[in-house]
Amino acid sequence: MALSKKRGIIAASITALALVATTALAGCATSNDSADSGSSDAKHVKIGVVGASDPYWKTFVDAAKKEGIDVELKDFTDYNQPNPALSAGELDLNQFQHIVYLADYNVQNNDDLVPVGSTAIYPLAVFSTKHKKLDEIPKGGTVAIPSDPTNRARGLNVLQSAGLLKLKDGGTLFSTPKDIDEGASKVKVKEMDASFTATSLADVDGAVVNNDFVTKAGLKFSDALYQDDPKDAGAKYFINIFAAKKKDADNPTFKKLIDLYQSDEAVQKGVLENSGGSAILLKTPVSELQDILKDAEKQVKEHK
Repeated sequence: MALSKKRGIIAASITALALVATTALAGCATSNDSADSGSSDAKHVKIGVVGASDPYWKTFVDAAKKEGIDVELKDFTDYNQPNPALSAGELDLNQFQHIVYLADYNVQNNDDLVPVGSTAIYPLAVFSTKHKKLDEIPKGGTVAIPSDPTNRARGLNVLQSAGLLKLKDGGTLFSTPKDIDEGASKVKVKEMDASFTATSLADVDGAVVNNDFVTKAGLKFSDALYQDDPKDAGAKYFINIFAAKKKDADNPTFKKLIDLYQSDEAVQKGVLENSGGSAILLKTPVSELQDILKDAEKQVKEHK
């Protein structure tokens, strides 16, 4: 959600940064039945996901059961819920976000959630039900973008790469509509919750739609008018991850589940199919994920 146009995403000196977001969670049970960070015998892990009906989750649950782990799915409807739920102890893990989103959450809420496994990088795409080609979007038209800070910035940068608008600072991780050079831009943007951009297509000329909501809105990945490239430089900040409380970073049961997610052929095939073949599946070392998080958190703090 592939192109070669130059983008300044993290700062004016950084180009071609692909920004993302995807969707899955793992939640936590009571002290009597949840996975314990010091016990390899823990057998019950609640998993909350944004999109529990996605077929690959059943495949994952069934595969975990064969390994003696009872996975209980918990569904969330938007991105604002899973991290607070994890922090409050209602979840064991969550897997719905990329690293930049987690960094922003940790800094804004003085939290210390950590990545404990990678899943994939997903492209971010522009869709329209009114226009069949990108250049058909009229001057002065309106494009919907996600309103949460990290996906908002990513959406703006995608629209800049698509030639629909221009950002005064070249585009960063923290771009907002205030950074749009209106005189040099073709379209206007309308912010809304990420879960609504796809359903707003009847009322706007186009929308930046997070991967999680494409098929749920009856859209096809192949119908995207434009998408960014998850292979671009700097895309590491937008690796989607399993996250846990810091104290659970070495939980052996969680490690087993993440290895299963990354290695089970049926699960991986399901994840790829659910993304319309667009996901870049990953097995990034946890130490690398944590280093990327530290760097992203530093950038967030400097921007505050």
